[in-house]
Amino acid sequence: MADTTAPSTTAPTSTTTPGRRKAVSLTRTPTWAWALPPVLVLALGFLYPLALVVRQSFTPESLEDGGASLTPYTEVFASTVFREALTTTVWLAVGATVGCLVLGFVLALVIAFVPFPGGKAVARFIDVFLSFPSFLITLALLFIYGSVGMANGAWTGVTGAAEGPFHFLTTPWGVLLAEITYFTPFVMRPLLAAFSQLDTAQLEVASSLGAGPVRIVRQVILPEALPALAAGGSLVLVLCLNEFGIVLFTGAKGVTTLPMLVYSKAILESDYPAACVVAVVNIALSVGLYSLYRVVSRRAGA
Repeated sequence: MADTTAPSTTAPTSTTTPGRRKAVSLTRTPTWAWALPPVLVLALGFLYPLALVVRQSFTPESLEDGGASLTPYTEVFASTVFREALTTTVWLAVGATVGCLVLGFVLALVIAFVPFPGGKAVARFIDVFLSFPSFLITLALLFIYGSVGMANGAWTGVTGAAEGPFHFLTTPWGVLLAEITYFTPFVMRPLLAAFSQLDTAQLEVASSLGAGPVRIVRQVILPEALPALAAGGSLVLVLCLNEFGIVLFTGAKGVTTLPMLVYSKAILESDYPAACVVAVVNIALSVGLYSLYRVVSRRAGA
């Protein structure tokens, strides 16, 4: 019997697996065209001004005795004011970072592991606090410890003295206190996130084996918190190196940091090459520490 089956006219189905399908472009615009607008905005808004600052920092200045020239870097690096400002900036940033790490760790421990009324509200307030401007905290400290603040007012009201004893806000210690007060929540936020992921079973086991609170913190909680501490501390160190508002609003005239020196050279003395040199040094320090912060944050999963 002859085969009367008609030949199949159905198109063959594709055997390409879903995971290996070729990407279909939804537009014919080249990929580089989409990247061009943000690159132009970045170049005009940031890279070009930064290039002008770097170029100005290498502009030589003629000496008064003849045709020789002196680069701003040579002049600035040889000045005592710059070296003192660099030293003050570094020790204030390091001191504030250490203070924030210690205070932030203790406060985060209390909020995360000590039940008390309003604990969740305090944890949420930490997120709100991060949005506060730095000068607001400085003004609050001035209202309390300023020359005519509440503490000095209470002292003069009780003792009848002409002035109170609290004048430390205009010293480096006042700047340090203000920076620790403002930047501590920047350490607490990653710590609270790390504590929320800590397995409470480890704490219960350690407690059942007779470990005290101090030993539990040292051997169980602290190792888990080290990445978050490193990330928060690196961020605080970078921010303290560039802090300007706190030093300005405390009125600490004897405290000159690198940002304050840039302001003094550019605005008060109109010495723009020297100001650009100090700015370049500050940028180099900040970028180096920010790179360290990114590496630490990536390892910590922040």
